[in-house]
Amino acid sequence: MASPTGFIDTVVNIWTPEALAFRPNRDNFYKKMRVEAGIVDGFSLDEMLRQMDAAGIEIAFLIAAKVGQLGHPACYHTPYELVREAVALHPDRFRALAGLDPTEGMSGVRALERAVLDDGFIGAHFYPHWYELAPNHARWYPFYAKCVELDIPVQLQVGQSMIYDPSYPRRSVGQPITLDDVACDFPELKLIGIHVGIPWTSEMIAMAWKHPNVYIGTDAHSPKYWPNEFINFMNSYGQDKVIFGTDFPILRFERTVKEMVELGLKEHVFSKVMRDNAARLYKI
Repeated sequence: MASPTGFIDTVVNIWTPEALAFRPNRDNFYKKMRVEAGIVDGFSLDEMLRQMDAAGIEIAFLIAAKVGQLGHPACYHTPYELVREAVALHPDRFRALAGLDPTEGMSGVRALERAVLDDGFIGAHFYPHWYELAPNHARWYPFYAKCVELDIPVQLQVGQSMIYDPSYPRRSVGQPITLDDVACDFPELKLIGIHVGIPWTSEMIAMAWKHPNVYIGTDAHSPKYWPNEFINFMNSYGQDKVIFGTDFPILRFERTVKEMVELGLKEHVFSKVMRDNAARLYKI
């Protein structure tokens, strides 16, 4: 496969110095995730674009992440405005995803609506474990309903959570089987279970196979470590249900694309996973 390009990375953390100013206690995070020392100070948007170009990534979805309820030092919210401004500077290269915090209730639902209708955000994103509220908990349902109304996908982390701050351990509430309730209650909702579902990958595959509206995001775990059953699913009957992501900078662009190439996927499957499925789902 010669110099493939035009990829869409659907899970990217904005990692500018301005964004990192909102992330306290980063040292624990870096140690737990074995993040390279060179990224501690962040990257300019131009440097992010340079790294994307080197990997053949055309478009990156930047997350205005909401990580826990504000008030604890381990928690932070990346302002929607910060991501909106980055997209405005490079509209051909970046798209914006709105982070969700279920404790915000209807004010959070209205903020999501404004982000989509006024600022061009193309989807929602959240971490169930940071709130210790499983994906099928009632407090997420108003957000799901609004996503259906706005016709946008929602990404959510499934699988095991980590302990990023010893003073704030969070339970792993994102077991993929909980998506069964959500998909049954919201058959029009486009649900993307990110982080591959590890260690419950079989459950995540089952949910994506059962429900037409459930998809799997490949980010946060290096392709060379993926379970064989997931690679087989992606390369066969699940080829339309998997979308590429890195969770940059947890996974770096160039290395991750290289490992994707080395999986030896069928050529048409590789194109679907690396671009086509995301383009269809997010209407790009």
